[in-house]
Amino acid sequence: MADREEGEALPSLRVARASVTLRQQVLDILRNAILEFRFKPGDRLIEREICELTGVSRTSVREALRHLESEGLVRNLPNKGPIVATVTAEEALQIYEVRRALEGLAGRLFAERATDPQVKALEAALARLGEAFSGMDRREIVAETNRLYEVLLEGCGNAVIRDLIRSLNARVVFLRATSMSQPGRAPGSLVEMQRIVAAIVRRDPDAAELACKDHVDRACAAALDVIKRGGVGAVR
Repeated sequence: MADREEGEALPSLRVARASVTLRQQVLDILRNAILEFRFKPGDRLIEREICELTGVSRTSVREALRHLESEGLVRNLPNKGPIVATVTAEEALQIYEVRRALEGLAGRLFAERATDPQVKALEAALARLGEAFSGMDRREIVAETNRLYEVLLEGCGNAVIRDLIRSLNARVVFLRATSMSQPGRAPGSLVEMQRIVAAIVRRDPDAAELACKDHVDRACAAALDVIKRGGVGAVR
């Protein structure tokens, strides 16, 4: 794992005993640590160290790492073991191509099909996102963006679109955080989300689809710029 300052701790990685299964707790904590770049692309994920950080058995850690490998966030390299996956520019572009098609259609269908309460929920999610942007906390911005998309996917009325996007969710969130790291990207992203919601509120499917695709195109450009410059999410 990446070098850290002496004495620096990761207390939030400690697993609490709760009603959620231990396996799920470990999985969620390690996934979040990767998505928040606490473990950076290319970092070795040493089971012994993770056991010490989380306070759980090596079996639980190993199971979580295998699951994260299936999500594309971890890669198991011969003679090296599990590492945080890196994302090439080509891989990122392919993911954004899929996102563009699916999210554009989701925006169109939401404008056509969503109930008034669902539209209100989307507006409320946008308001929370705006508050996150005002604080310029990248983790909170990414979290609130994810919540807004959950409202959009539920309200589009197409379970296949929802499930396909969710199957990519870990890598989408990873790239979302990557694109947000580009200087100046955050304010533009908020304006794009406002355009999406405004089109939906007007019940304008064409404008909603276009706004969704434009948002993905701009996010793609930002993420590719960061990756090509060797920033977070890039192959090192």
